[in-house]
Amino acid sequence: MNIQRFIAPTSREAMNKARKTFGDSAVILSTRNTADGFEVMAAAEESLASLADHANAAPAAVAAAPARPRASATGSLAAPQSVQSDTETLAMSTLSFQDYVRERMLRKRREALNGTPAVAADAAPAVERRSPAPVAAPQIVARPEPIEVPVQRFNQPEPIVARKPVPIRTRSSEPAWEDSQPPSTRFPSHDDSRMAVELSALKDMIEERFNTLAWLGSSKQNPIQSNLMLKMIRAGYSPAMSRAVLERVPAEANAAEAVRWLMDVITRNLKVVAPGAGLCDEGGVVSLVGATGVGKTTTAAKLAAQCVKQYGAGSVGLITLDTYRVSGFEQLRAFGRMLGVVAHLAHDRAALKDLLNLLGNKRLVIIDTAGLGQRDQRIQDMLDVLDIPKVKKTLVLNAGSQGDTLDEVLTSFKASSLHGVVLSKVDEAVKLGPALDALIRHQVTLRGVANGQRVPEDWQNADAASLVRLSMGTQGKSAYDPQPTDMGFFFAQASGRGIDLGAAHV
Repeated sequence: MNIQRFIAPTSREAMNKARKTFGDSAVILSTRNTADGFEVMAAAEESLASLADHANAAPAAVAAAPARPRASATGSLAAPQSVQSDTETLAMSTLSFQDYVRERMLRKRREALNGTPAVAADAAPAVERRSPAPVAAPQIVARPEPIEVPVQRFNQPEPIVARKPVPIRTRSSEPAWEDSQPPSTRFPSHDDSRMAVELSALKDMIEERFNTLAWLGSSKQNPIQSNLMLKMIRAGYSPAMSRAVLERVPAEANAAEAVRWLMDVITRNLKVVAPGAGLCDEGGVVSLVGATGVGKTTTAAKLAAQCVKQYGAGSVGLITLDTYRVSGFEQLRAFGRMLGVVAHLAHDRAALKDLLNLLGNKRLVIIDTAGLGQRDQRIQDMLDVLDIPKVKKTLVLNAGSQGDTLDEVLTSFKASSLHGVVLSKVDEAVKLGPALDALIRHQVTLRGVANGQRVPEDWQNADAASLVRLSMGTQGKSAYDPQPTDMGFFFAQASGRGIDLGAAHV
């Protein structure tokens, strides 16, 4: 039988070489990858016809043939024959030849794993492993059962280790309880978020109720503290500040001592300038800012009148930035004519700097600004114009405003960057508690008090004791005053909303 080997870089080229040699009737016996390229073993179909003649005589030849010696007389092993000689000796078809090659490789593999030499392994593989069946023709040869070849790495043999089979979980006919449970890792749903909010609200409500009960219990045990709390609330102080102060009232103090202690604590926590250190005495460049209608222009006239009275008309300079109101500049110029001082108008930051340089020799330069509400977006623009190192921004607050309004005004005009506060319209305020409460909580310095429209008489230097005494001396009944039975609702608060008086002078 003429079997030839063809080697090419690719399988396509090797097949083409075999087809050119044997024609279209070429039979491919085996293929493999080698170091030289892709190898193809092929033969002509006519050369395989001789296999049919040898197939009938193969069983008799195998039965009559004696057992081939496995070793020579000297005990040496017989030389193994090649695959080509085995193919020529045994009558095989194309299919049986491939099975033989596979069985031969498996046998060598097993012998290599067991460590025993291959003795005549290649001599008679068909006799030792299976009994040959008579073959009538190559086309009707029965294909033997396939041999299961384990997948191994032939270059690095590894021992086969029996592994413990992994138990397979079978599902019963009825669904298990854990199958119906949701996965452990999942995103919170809308219902979960709503439940968390409700639980948080319930927690806050329970804390408020407990705080209320605790305060009512302590008020019943200490009636002096309860009466002082009611007095502060009626004076306009916030419940948070009232509670923070009265929690530190000495337990052994009587009613009169407790009142004096309370007023003394509020007085020490209210920041005011020292006597003789007011805006007129301090001098420099002072800008008056604030909401609409709080009395900035009148306050500027009062300060100018005091400085003229003490140091003369040549010591004062007046500048206004109020170009919005029709009579803003006219009002300041009218006050200036009465005092003998010329008022100037600045339209922008550059003009303001020029006027400040022109009035640099003045003892006190007062800058009046346009009134802007605490929610006006132009507040920041005005503060940027006044952002000059030597300009002292002073906020004018209406003492008759509500506490919430005063808080918004102080926040909008950046209380932390202010030089101080002027409290105006004190004579119009029914309660001074909200104004003093806001000044204490924002920790700003009170630099003057305006208590009327007269210029310059209705101006006073800040006196903390007088203001606190005036705020606590509020008389008369009001529809907004709480009743003793309602006090628990004023002091019921969630945790974290109290006022920290750690830095206060208690």
